[in-house]
Amino acid sequence: MPDFAIRRAMPADAAAVRALTRNAYAKWVPVVGREPRPMTADYAHAVAEHLVDLVEEDGSLVALIEMIPAADHLLIENIAVAPDRHGKGIGSRLLAHAEAVARSLGLGEMRLYTNGLMATNIALYGRRGYREDRREEAGPLGIAVYMSKRLGPAN
Repeated sequence: MPDFAIRRAMPADAAAVRALTRNAYAKWVPVVGREPRPMTADYAHAVAEHLVDLVEEDGSLVALIEMIPAADHLLIENIAVAPDRHGKGIGSRLLAHAEAVARSLGLGEMRLYTNGLMATNIALYGRRGYREDRREEAGPLGIAVYMSKRLGPAN
């Protein structure tokens, strides 16, 4: 994929953010046996309270990353890529974008979590320098895998 522009989501984008996220996570429903948490989130709230950055191509939303700054880290709450854009490096580029956001906020650590059954996601994060910190039983939600990455100086 050529260079793409990333823009911050506005309140009017909440419905599109929800639709893309539901589409991106639909493949996981048979794997985890239910809708993953991002499919049921309140995106009007997320767009208003979190940093949600969008990737558009020809006017259509193709990917997004939702980030929540904390005192000592930046949490990636959600990363979603349209199914027809999988394998094109967009997810990795959004992870790099989140790291740049963290640095701009003076934060030296990234954190994220995912479902333990989403092995391809865990592998992607591992290839991008994230390490598994712990696994926790999450009741009916399954096993939550918490991962983090310390940020060095910007390249």
